[in-house]
Amino acid sequence: MISLTSSAVEHLKSLIAEKQADASTGLRLRVEKGGCAGMQYVMGLDHSTPADSVQSQDGVSIIIDPESLSFLRGSQIDYVDSLSDAGFKLTNPNAARSCGCGTSFEPQTA
Repeated sequence: MISLTSSAVEHLKSLIAEKQADASTGLRLRVEKGGCAGMQYVMGLDHSTPADSVQSQDGVSIIIDPESLSFLRGSQIDYVDSLSDAGFKLTNPNAARSCGCGTSFEPQTA
């Protein structure tokens, strides 16, 4: 399960409204090879496919493809807006280490 902070929920609602997206639009979260730590997070508004895992929380949806799900279980998505940075940030319990900017990670090995 992926959880969202109240800040992430509110920002996602605002983003969907700003883009005038329909009610089935959610935040797609996936993991792909790349970034300075080996794997990187990729996020964007999208619609789900039958193969996706879809979670709903407080009126918004998170969409995750089957390949990314094992890397993301138990993660929390927050939205941070500070003087130096703004955006969705992940706290991932499956990461052995994360890069300084928080957009990539090295997965734990079994």
